[in-house]
Amino acid sequence: MTSNAAPAVTEGIGQRRFPWLLIAWFGLLLVALYYPVLANMVRDWYRDEDMGHGFFVPAVSAWIIWQQRDRLLAASYRPSLWGLAVVALGGLFLFIGTLAVEQTVMRGSFLISLWGVVISLGGFRLLYDLAFPLFLLVFMVPLPAVIYNQITFPLQLFASQVAETALSLMGIPVLREGNILELPSQRLSVVEACSGIRSLMSLTYLSLIYGYFFDSRTWVRAVLLVLTPAIAILVNAIRVTLTGLLSEYDPELAQGVFHSMEGWLMFLLALILLVAVHRLLARVAPRHAPAN
Repeated sequence: MTSNAAPAVTEGIGQRRFPWLLIAWFGLLLVALYYPVLANMVRDWYRDEDMGHGFFVPAVSAWIIWQQRDRLLAASYRPSLWGLAVVALGGLFLFIGTLAVEQTVMRGSFLISLWGVVISLGGFRLLYDLAFPLFLLVFMVPLPAVIYNQITFPLQLFASQVAETALSLMGIPVLREGNILELPSQRLSVVEACSGIRSLMSLTYLSLIYGYFFDSRTWVRAVLLVLTPAIAILVNAIRVTLTGLLSEYDPELAQGVFHSMEGWLMFLLALILLVAVHRLLARVAPRHAPAN
């Protein structure tokens, strides 16, 4: 009896396997409960080119958790009944959102229920250890229309003001009325797509991912995150200016596929600027090699 008991002790936590079945079971339950909400959100990812990153958000979070599997399996977690209360809270928000036909509330309730499942399985310690990948899931939910509209118009005005100044310095006559630019060749309207808020969501998400994978220093990650809105707004102001400049040579370049390609190029420029800022920070404050 003594010899049989010893191996059970020596197996320990280090040989624990990843709980695939448990994860699959609770995952299926959540998907079954929230299927209409999730299906509608996926359709938004497909229809809205500025939410295309939503397809990658769950996969990246899962990959980060998988990378941390050894540390997670080596830790000791205890289930908590508080998780059921959090799941119930998510269900309440789902009910309220359904009655009010408010998509953001329904989608947010899915995240709350997911956090509740995590707490139920491993307590608040597991929730803390998975805080970053779980937080990233917020970026798969589109901004509420109320917040979107409040932020968009001031950014449209800023982009149009920058474009007006830049085009005037280039010698191109321009008259601005709000977010409308009157050029000799045509009238340009700085719409939501050129405001910066659309690319801001994707760029902020990529900034968090970039900082996580390429720099372990918290302050560097924080600086990149803080500078991301400025980069997004600056690049979109450049986009409006470039659109006005190109339209003077050929108005067709400010419309259709050319305008869409310009948007993708500007987003690539924003990523390049983000990497350049990180390289600059690395030069100013290089990592110190550990002492031998």
